[in-house]
Amino acid sequence: MELSLATRTVDEHTVLEVGGEVDVYTAPRLRERLVELVDAGARNVVVDLGRVEFLDSTGLGVLVGALKRLRAASGTFGLVCSKEPLLKIFRITALDQVFPIYPSVEAATSTPDDRDGSGPTS
Repeated sequence: MELSLATRTVDEHTVLEVGGEVDVYTAPRLRERLVELVDAGARNVVVDLGRVEFLDSTGLGVLVGALKRLRAASGTFGLVCSKEPLLKIFRITALDQVFPIYPSVEAATSTPDDRDGSGPTS
């Protein structure tokens, strides 16, 4: 399956919508796009995994790298994920303790004062 990447802006957040499979073959494209976003000045990045069908350890590594890059730039990084198979991967690897994981783009992009308990699922 092919990897699809689409970027949009929601409030002050750059939302990267990812679809398809994130694996050893497609992860380099995801990494390049995330680096481009940060290099272009994005500081509040949300990666929407809602259309991702498969995520392997290479993909997890790309997401961890993006988190580190944004933290170093005083930015924020969040994931949108509601699919149980993907959430299970984050729990098994304990990355649910590392990433803020939200059930929707709306929850991820709202300010802390706007959140109504629909914040991170982790």
